[in-house]
Amino acid sequence: MILLQNFNKPYPIERILSATTYLTAGFVGFIWWIIAILTKKVVRPFLIYHIMQSIFLSMLYMILSILGQMLYVILYRIPIINAIPYFINMPIPFAFGLSIIQVFTTTIILYLAITSFMGMYSYVPWVSDIIKGNNGR
Repeated sequence: MILLQNFNKPYPIERILSATTYLTAGFVGFIWWIIAILTKKVVRPFLIYHIMQSIFLSMLYMILSILGQMLYVILYRIPIINAIPYFINMPIPFAFGLSIIQVFTTTIILYLAITSFMGMYSYVPWVSDIIKGNNGR
């Protein structure tokens, strides 16, 4: 029974790689995965899960950012409503000058990096369900 518990436990290098893949928007994990494929190494499910989730979240963030910019351009033209994008992007003094959106995204990235470094499967609603479904886990 002890051997099975150690088998499912991620190696320290996997935990480090999964944390850094979140901090680099999936780049480190993608490169590691390509190297593993070229050298015919087996990538364990823990690392695949975090690599896929970080790449998926990075692409989702990029798409939402483009859509947000388009919405900002539209809302900026409306006289009374044009203050909403300003307040959302306004720097918060007690948050080191970050905006509300930047605080939110930084918090999510740190949560994912810390939990993956601890060897846990990080959970983001909807996104993690998609990744688990595709990995067959």
